[in-house]
Amino acid sequence: MDAFDAHFGEHDAVPAPTELRQQVAAILLRQADIITGDSVAIFPYAGSEHLDVAYCHRIGQILTRLLAFGVRDGRVDARGGLIGDLYRITLERSLAVDQLFAFAYLTERTAIDELALSDSLGAMSDSWPIVTQTVRRASFDLLAAFTERGQLEPAGSTVIDRLTTLYSRVTFDAVFGKEVDRAGRLGHPVAIILFDVDRLSAINQDFGYGVGDKVLERLGIVLRTYFRQHDWVARHSEDAIVVLLTHTDAARALELAERVRHTVETRLWFTDHRTERQVPVTVSAAVVNVPASSGDVIDPERVMAIAEAALDRAKSDGRNRVHAVDGSPGIQVRLPSSF
Repeated sequence: MDAFDAHFGEHDAVPAPTELRQQVAAILLRQADIITGDSVAIFPYAGSEHLDVAYCHRIGQILTRLLAFGVRDGRVDARGGLIGDLYRITLERSLAVDQLFAFAYLTERTAIDELALSDSLGAMSDSWPIVTQTVRRASFDLLAAFTERGQLEPAGSTVIDRLTTLYSRVTFDAVFGKEVDRAGRLGHPVAIILFDVDRLSAINQDFGYGVGDKVLERLGIVLRTYFRQHDWVARHSEDAIVVLLTHTDAARALELAERVRHTVETRLWFTDHRTERQVPVTVSAAVVNVPASSGDVIDPERVMAIAEAALDRAKSDGRNRVHAVDGSPGIQVRLPSSF
């Protein structure tokens, strides 16, 4: 009897048919917002009153998606991007492992409650015992993968993102504020480029999570060839990569973003071996240029918020495009000379 059988019982190890797992995963993904919202509403009573709702919601969204992908794929990869994102988010607030495990258990219970309402797979169906045990197994696998990730990447070794081999979000956040502060004091321009892989969630859902990871891995390789050694290129989130360019004017930043976008469109497609169909991969991008003058105080959070808003516009305008913002109000504040 393996570890899973010992935890849940020998009967629970019976694998669910592939079609059933795909149906369960589709419901979980479709109802992800509801599952996350219900889990977050309960979570503060598990001893986490000091955690804000937005932070809990981020964790809940990742847990729900990991649960769905674990059901669909029959496993959760400890080296995958979502587990990496979950690990990074727990480091942001030093979230205790027992708190995360409590949240994961609540997510599992909420997911099962939501599945119980399904007409085809719900509590009154013949397949319900297999459905519930499949979700419980995915939950167990999720926690096992998180534990393994902690052994692979212990706290303090988060300088490099293992999947993309770019800088991690933790590293970038530590550097970003210092670099824009220096730009304001010395009066040299800086630029932010935020790249987002278009429809990465759909790629993961349609072709398997490993394909999405491969796209991100290849994107990391591409980006390293386009930027200088002293530029900061980092994993920003599950499907986004951020670049901080110092001493770079608006025209050059936009040119680089467009070149990356074109390269991804022409070189990063992959073949669906089930149909031999070529599947395109594209990125949307936002460029924020900050033409600082000596004495400016630049707000890094405001710069990033503007980049994220510009990226949203690029995606809403049809994706596979670059949206540039130059000298936006509110990025820098001119202080009086007597300050």
